[in-house]
Amino acid sequence: MKKTGTRHKARKRAVDLLFEAEAKNVKATQLIAERREIYPTDDSVGTMYEYTVQVVEGVTTDAAQVDAVIESHLENWKLNRLPAVDRAILRLAVWELLYANDVPIDVVLDEAVQLAKELSTDDSPSFVNGVLGKVAELAPQVRAAASAE
Repeated sequence: MKKTGTRHKARKRAVDLLFEAEAKNVKATQLIAERREIYPTDDSVGTMYEYTVQVVEGVTTDAAQVDAVIESHLENWKLNRLPAVDRAILRLAVWELLYANDVPIDVVLDEAVQLAKELSTDDSPSFVNGVLGKVAELAPQVRAAASAE
């Protein structure tokens, strides 16, 4: 069992927030704001890692593009038919693949598969890996274009 670092915990927290936001039909950024308001008097809501905030804000801001990229790489599936936790993991990972230039692509893939192992069904790790493997092929071009802007 490998040691889980702060970034892993931050990603897991981001998946939790994305999942909860979808279930409650609110923006995940709204949940972060609420938790930050509560935290000084009730630390049971947990600390909010900066990376969690960065990723959740990114996924929220770029939601339409992130979902379009996922949808275009699903074979015989629709995004809304996936388990909600898999959607949250894929959204996080696709955002990182496209926009988090400081995170190596193989790290994004490893982390997403690890989150799927921890949080989802037995079939999810290989499914998540398959979808993200296809998206990862585009990531270098997208990252380069984003850096050039």
